[in-house]
Parts: sequence; structure tokens; C-alpha cells
Amino acid sequence: MTVSRVLRNRGDVSAATREKVLTAAKTLGYVPNKIAGGLASQRVNLIAVVIPSLSNLVFPDVLGGISAELDDTGLQPVIGVTNYSPAREEMVLYDMLSWRPSGVILAGVEHSKASRAMLGNSGIPVVEIMDTDGEGIDTLVGISHIRAGREMAARILKAGYRRIGFVGTHMPEDHRARKRMEGFEQGLAAAGVQLEAREYYQGGSSLLKGRELTERILVRAPDLDFLYFSNDMIGAGGLLHCLDRGYDIPNGLGLAGFNGVDLLDGLPVRLTTTDARRVEIGRRAARLVAGKEAPPESRVIQMTPTFMPGDTIREPGA
Repeated sequence: MTVSRVLRNRGDVSAATREKVLTAAKTLGYVPNKIAGGLASQRVNLIAVVIPSLSNLVFPDVLGGISAELDDTGLQPVIGVTNYSPAREEMVLYDMLSWRPSGVILAGVEHSKASRAMLGNSGIPVVEIMDTDGEGIDTLVGISHIRAGREMAARILKAGYRRIGFVGTHMPEDHRARKRMEGFEQGLAAAGVQLEAREYYQGGSSLLKGRELTERILVRAPDLDFLYFSNDMIGAGGLLHCLDRGYDIPNGLGLAGFNGVDLLDGLPVRLTTTDARRVEIGRRAARLVAGKEAPPESRVIQMTPTFMPGDTIREPGA
């Protein structure tokens, strides 16, 4: 009876007991049904979309792809934001799944045991997006960030750069940035090259942070001939700093970011980057949850990260 009162949010139950019941429910993957008996299908025409951030320029593009593909299905996306917090992701999933959506699309493959249990027991299509470097719950749609990092390292080395620095996020839960960094270092190490300097930041990305961090790393390591940024926002800030200070780009100093965001179209010089296929990822994920497309036998739809040379990297052999 106590469990029933807690799960229905009724009755006089102490805060400590309520917390114990909810923790046990999440651990077991149990989510209450807030529409119980209300619909014959026990499902609503909602697709739960769980992303880490709305301020990151990447995710509006993903949401655009999802929305465009669901337009003619009668299904509506409902957005939950986790702020890169596993605990908040648990809370968002618990609330969203209690309304019995028709499917779930969520970013990343790293989740808590409770989140994985809830998703595994949901009985609905679950599509994890953006990343294929990990074990999926149901179906994965994305790119390999390890591969993206390795391929950027290969491009930089082929262009003749050797004194390379990195500027990027130190956010411990940004697993995709961490994997790109791992792949990047693997690619350098295969050629006998190591990063000569690193500059990390916490929190969200901005042009100002890109400017400040680029200035900082170049003061500490003035002999660097290339900077790899973990995303285009700070890369664009770094590029603006270098242009203001008169650096010879790309001959004296090369630069590259990641994501291929539209922001780069307004810069005086086109930043080298990698297109992470965001809109296509959103579309394919939506097709899967809407039943427009059957998942492959492997349960993985892996897209190829696309190198975009821009104007901030030398031509090989130049």
C-alpha cells in the first residue's frame, strides 16, 4: 500500500520512505503508467526526445531533422534536457516514460543502470543517437567519434603540421568529445606525434571562451603550428583571435573544429571542420521510432563523418 501511494503521489508518506520507493522503482526499471486505463492502446502520440543541451548549436539541427520526419505521422516530439547529468537523465526518463510515449530518442550511449533498466523495460522503440562507440539498448544512429578524431589527426599530419595543441571541454560527462580526443591522440601516436599543449574549459561553449583559450595556449606554447578545437563554437572564437593578432593562417598556424555548424558561414575565413551529420541523424532516428524504416539486423546505423577542409588547413604537400 505504501508503494502504491508513493507511485500515485498520494497519501501521507514520509520523504525518506518516498525516496526509498522511487529509488527502488528506478533500479528495477519500473515506471508508473500515468495514463493507465485512459487509452485502449496504452500509448500516446508522443515521442520522447532527450538531449543534453538546448544552448549547444548541434542539437537544434538534430531536433529539426526529427520534427521534419515526424510531420506526416501524427506523432509529436516532446523534449527533455539533461544538462549532461546522468541523475537528471534518470529523472527526465522516469517522467517521460510514465506517460507511455510511442518511442524514445536520446543522445549518447552512456546511461546509468537505472536509465538503462527503464528503457529496456519500456517495450517501445528506443533510438540512441549521435554516437556509435558503445553498446546500444535497442538501435544506434550516429557516427563514430573515435573515427572522427583519428581522421582529423590524419588530415592534419598529411598537411605537414607537427606541433599540435588541443583546446576543448573538460566536462566529464561529454563522452562524445572525450572519444574524439581519444581517437585524435591515437591518430597522432600512430605517426609518432604527441600533443604539445592542451587547454581545457568547463561549462558551455562561446566565441569569447574560444578567443580567451586560444590566446592562453599560444602564450604558453608559441611554437604550435596547429590547434584542434573540440567544437566549432570555440574554434570560431579561436579563429577570430588569430585573425585579430595577424597569425599566418593556414601556413604558420592551422585550425580545425568539429560539427560543421552554420555559424561558420558568417566568418571572414572558413574554419576547417567535420560535419557530424546532425540533421540526417535526427531524420533516421525519427523514421525508426515512427515505423517508417525497419532497423538493420546489426541495430546500428553508422554514418560517415565528413571532413570539410575550409581555409584553415594547408593543402597536403604545400
